[in-house]
Amino acid sequence: MNRSKLLVALMGSATMLAAGQMASASPIQTRADYSAALDRVAVEYKDARARCGPLTGHDKDICVVEARAVEKRAKASAEANYKGTVKSKTDKQIANADADFMVAKVVCDPRTGAEKDVCVKEAEATRVRLVADARAHKTAVEARVDAREDTRDAQYKVALAKCDALSSTEKDTCVTTAKSAYGK
Repeated sequence: MNRSKLLVALMGSATMLAAGQMASASPIQTRADYSAALDRVAVEYKDARARCGPLTGHDKDICVVEARAVEKRAKASAEANYKGTVKSKTDKQIANADADFMVAKVVCDPRTGAEKDVCVKEAEATRVRLVADARAHKTAVEARVDAREDTRDAQYKVALAKCDALSSTEKDTCVTTAKSAYGK
């Protein structure tokens, strides 16, 4: 099997795995779904590694590292689907960047001298940018959540201030309504 056919087969497997996970996974999976996803990842990885067996030299190195990269991406995706947190989604993006970097480094291996150094530095720069973007996105999401909470607290205080002008029974009803409306 030549290298291009192998790459197509690996990418096809990765696409099938990702599509299967998306189709069978809600944003937050059960523990059983998560375990099943990890089992599928392990099987796909073993199949991909088995396809690397007949290859030799650099082609085999690329095949193996691409199989690892697919595994790393799929595991991070399964965990993000299982946990459903901003942190797990950020970790997924970072794992994807790391997987891309792993592959890029092996692609740079046959080069020599300055050409190899430039290739590796470009791969590292891309990885650093992707990780920084993932972390910035996480920070932005957390900032929006904090802003919503602050706005909600301020609106609750305004509602309570409006209740202060009412008489005792109306005030009690108003306070109860405000508490239920703002989740306090």
